[in-house]
Amino acid sequence: MIVCIAEKPSVAKDIAKVLGATTAHNGYMEGNGYQVTWTFGHLCCLKEPHDYHSEWKQWTLSRLPMIPERFGIKLLSDKGVAKQFAVIESLMRNAERIVNCGDAGQEGELIQRWVMQKAKATCPVSRLWISSLTEDSIREGFAHLKPQEEYTSLYQAGLCRSIGDWLLGMNATRLYTMRYRQGAGQVLSIGRVQTPTLALIVKRQQEIDSFESTRYWVLSTVYRDTLFTLKSADSETEDAHATTSKSKGPVGRFLSQEEGEVALASISGKPFEITAVQNKNGTESAPRLFDLTSLQVECNKKYAFSAEETLRYIQSLYEKKLTTYPRVDTTYLTDDLYAKCPTILGGLQPYAALVQPLLGKKLPKSKKVFDNSKVTDHHAIIPTGVNPAGKSLSRQEKLVYDLVARRFIAVFYPDCKYTATTVIGRVEKWDFKATGKQIVDQGWRAVYGVMPKQSDDESASEEKELPQFVKGEHGPHEPTLTEKWTQPPKPYTEATLLRAMETAGKTVENEQLRDALKENGIGRPSTRAAIIETLFKRGYIRKERKSLVATPTGIDLIAVIHEELLKSAELTGQWEKKLREIESHKYDAKQFLEELKEMTRQIVAQVMADNSPRSVASAQTQSAKKGNRQRTTTRRTAVKQEAEAAENDGAEKKKRRKAAPKKKRLAKEGDLCPLCGKGYVIRGRTALGCSEWRSGCTFRQPFVEEDGNKAQAQTL
Repeated sequence: MIVCIAEKPSVAKDIAKVLGATTAHNGYMEGNGYQVTWTFGHLCCLKEPHDYHSEWKQWTLSRLPMIPERFGIKLLSDKGVAKQFAVIESLMRNAERIVNCGDAGQEGELIQRWVMQKAKATCPVSRLWISSLTEDSIREGFAHLKPQEEYTSLYQAGLCRSIGDWLLGMNATRLYTMRYRQGAGQVLSIGRVQTPTLALIVKRQQEIDSFESTRYWVLSTVYRDTLFTLKSADSETEDAHATTSKSKGPVGRFLSQEEGEVALASISGKPFEITAVQNKNGTESAPRLFDLTSLQVECNKKYAFSAEETLRYIQSLYEKKLTTYPRVDTTYLTDDLYAKCPTILGGLQPYAALVQPLLGKKLPKSKKVFDNSKVTDHHAIIPTGVNPAGKSLSRQEKLVYDLVARRFIAVFYPDCKYTATTVIGRVEKWDFKATGKQIVDQGWRAVYGVMPKQSDDESASEEKELPQFVKGEHGPHEPTLTEKWTQPPKPYTEATLLRAMETAGKTVENEQLRDALKENGIGRPSTRAAIIETLFKRGYIRKERKSLVATPTGIDLIAVIHEELLKSAELTGQWEKKLREIESHKYDAKQFLEELKEMTRQIVAQVMADNSPRSVASAQTQSAKKGNRQRTTTRRTAVKQEAEAAENDGAEKKKRRKAAPKKKRLAKEGDLCPLCGKGYVIRGRTALGCSEWRSGCTFRQPFVEEDGNKAQAQTL
């Protein structure tokens, strides 16, 4: 009898159906020469400290470090687990062969290997390795089973990861708790990935809190209903007034209001002349296919789903046979999938109108989509081609599926073609600049209707279409001098934190450079969501709207940790790289474990030698639910508000507008922005926005009809 073991009952039933094992028994299915059983995720775990030595049960500094001579495993303490394991053990004892049908990944390999070791299985073992749970995929997988030995390095990497988490987690948690806690019962949780992730959030928050916002003034003018912003001053005053913005390029700034008013007076009533008009044609490729992290980022931006929620929804879609294996870290497909793509597209019935232009002709095959060298265990997340119409999906699952399906369709559409326009105008010695972008051929954008890359905090005016300007034309204009404040770094959201974890804390927008840094990322795509949730549960971070903010306990904890090995994202990323190299036979697992043990000894020795009075304040663990996450005001914001309030009554009014952005009166083009109180309402492509959007104002209001009713607006 051949025994097949899956990771979940639902997956086991899908496999059993394909194999013809239709007779149900207690804990397994049987038929056609197969017995198909299952686990419930992890049935086994590494032994706890007291399982090795009874004296390790008590938390004392004198017992550290705890480093077992040999690590062992045990069953989880649960009656249901014990009952199911007894079934598995009985089946494996009499099996001729075992087929490991666990999730095709590092954790899935570890889960099933531990169960087989605990059951003392001695027969040959084969590995089922598939990327989707459709019947065709399961049949193809069983037709190409591979020896278990081919995946030994995958198991070794998973085992090293688990042992590393045990060594650092068990020792460092006890060490820091006993050394730095303030009250009895307080536990300071330390983790190999958890702690450097918290350090990223704390560092960003400290940068924000210590940021001193300074005022400056920007000269701009409106000519033919188009906003032009000061580009630069002349040679005599450029050095004094022009600075460079890293994100937006050269921008003319005045550091004093008096100088700005002098410039304003010098151009008021003078004609505005167009001195240059430049049109540049360009193309834009479709967004890459999703890996798990990019899908979590997109769902957080568009729908405010947490990373854990997105993982849950895409895992459900995978188990419902609608999408491929989700826990992946590549955005590419293998070359052999190219031949299957027409069939997959043909199965996307709800998107028939979008697929129709692609059918009946050869699909384009781009290296940006198909590249064997960029795929290891699994390819990018794509639809399976199974019609979703017959499936029972939640609203959230439909939204996630829609993202995956449209992204897949879009990569086969032609590039988007556009014309970027830059217009330069001059008044006296001052040059002003306006930019716009006109879509010439939508290409892949037709799949979305509107820009899929436009995030919530971007104004629709970013890609506005400019009027036709001619060099040499001139006329009246309306100049203004606008007061602005320098902006601090933005707090992390789950989306930006996931990207930071992926690149070991480095802020990278370029996709190719991000791919190179993935090798040194902290955590794995499948575990990053759980790490973030753990920080919430420990009470180390909380949410303020979409922003992630460290609690006093989280800040204190990072402050007492002087050992960079524990809190450096870059160093932790190097450990992650070694784990990946173990998986690809490039690094020795035994050497990795010895390095971990030595690092544990060093950390214990350093903390034990610390005689400072440092400690971590106790705090109640806060709920991760949105309803329990309260908003607070940072010290920097409070100082700025106090300065504005003391300046004049007008500043006080601005502050009140910031505190109450939900004003019922609809804004009109040209009004003072009701959100920031500094910019003016301008017309964008799909909505009204604020002229201060580049400085961080997020005001956005859909267009309205003259009778005040909201017009139909396209959404992402």
